[in-house]
Amino acid sequence: QVQLVESGGGLVQAGGSLRLSCAASGRTFSNNPMAWFRPAPGKERDFVAAISWSGDTTYYADSVKGRFTISRDNTKNTVYLQMNSLKPEDTAVYYCAAAPFLLPGSYSQMGSYDYWGQGTQVTVSS
Repeated sequence: QVQLVESGGGLVQAGGSLRLSCAASGRTFSNNPMAWFRPAPGKERDFVAAISWSGDTTYYADSVKGRFTISRDNTKNTVYLQMNSLKPEDTAVYYCAAAPFLLPGSYSQMGSYDYWGQGTQVTVSS
């Protein structure tokens, strides 16, 4: 079992930055691929970014590529989402997720992840 707690959300003006954190506890965190999701019209949760267990490989949704950066510190059991050049359409609750493993090509699928945090609200004003 892995417990995930997100933090770092808040209100920011368009063009600003925020860094989200997801602290993990429970089972060995360093073995788990991790990801961030957010709700989208017609989707319960839409893929934002993912990172391999080692941190060597990252994936991004096209809508955030070049603006967001996912990283992890396995010594601190924490994964981060650095969000720059924020836009009003980035406003959402952001959820952290952990997977026991990922099949090739499955990193963006909500069903690949077994563990979820409670979410942190990000609001971007225009």
